[in-house]
Amino acid sequence: MNHLDALPPWAAIVVAVLMLTGASFACIGSIGLLRLKNFYQRVHAPTLGTTLGTFCMLAASITCFTVAHGRPIFNEILIGVFLTLTTPITLMLLVRTARHRDVAKAVADARQAPGGD
Repeated sequence: MNHLDALPPWAAIVVAVLMLTGASFACIGSIGLLRLKNFYQRVHAPTLGTTLGTFCMLAASITCFTVAHGRPIFNEILIGVFLTLTTPITLMLLVRTARHRDVAKAVADARQAPGGD
């Protein structure tokens, strides 16, 4: 017998709804990555969608193990903390790098254009 057999029906429903919500957010973020046209638009959809999806899945995991073990289980909160800290920093660094590249390319193109000096 595993711990999932011991879950009461109300907890199984809560866990299922949270997991499906998290999977939906992650799927929407992935679709946004494919459908959006430029880098600056593409960078937002996956970071927002997968972050929300991960938080819903972490809430489902916390609920499942807390109910199954009969005591609060908060190990997954560390995952949420690290995700909250690293995702915006990574987004900011990627956008700054892309902007720097675009500005450098625009300056180089302006210098090569006739009468650009």
